[in-house]
Amino acid sequence: MKFSESLKKNQQFQFVYKYGKSYANKYLVMYIKENGLGTNRIGISVSKKVGNSVVRHRITRLIRESYRLHEAVFNSGLDIVVVARPAVASVGYGEVESALLHLGKLHQIIKVYLYLDEK
Repeated sequence: MKFSESLKKNQQFQFVYKYGKSYANKYLVMYIKENGLGTNRIGISVSKKVGNSVVRHRITRLIRESYRLHEAVFNSGLDIVVVARPAVASVGYGEVESALLHLGKLHQIIKVYLYLDEK
């Protein structure tokens, strides 16, 4: 991820959960909080309810890759926490990417003039 860093500490996640704004869809929940920095920090959470470790790591990789490929269209200066829901275990990359971009639009953190919807 060229423009972004990772949220690593539990305290950072808890701060975003407590003070951030959230939107959800069928596959993902996204929490957003401004961080006052010039870069985004992203954290991905996949619980054991989603599946075993192989499934959880696969979902994490799909979310991270979806964000990485589209990070240029996200606004800067945000802490983003993406939480996977159990339904995401049975879908592919296209649905994960679509769900992530959908949540970005709901939060109004996507630069619309750079992103053209294929639909």
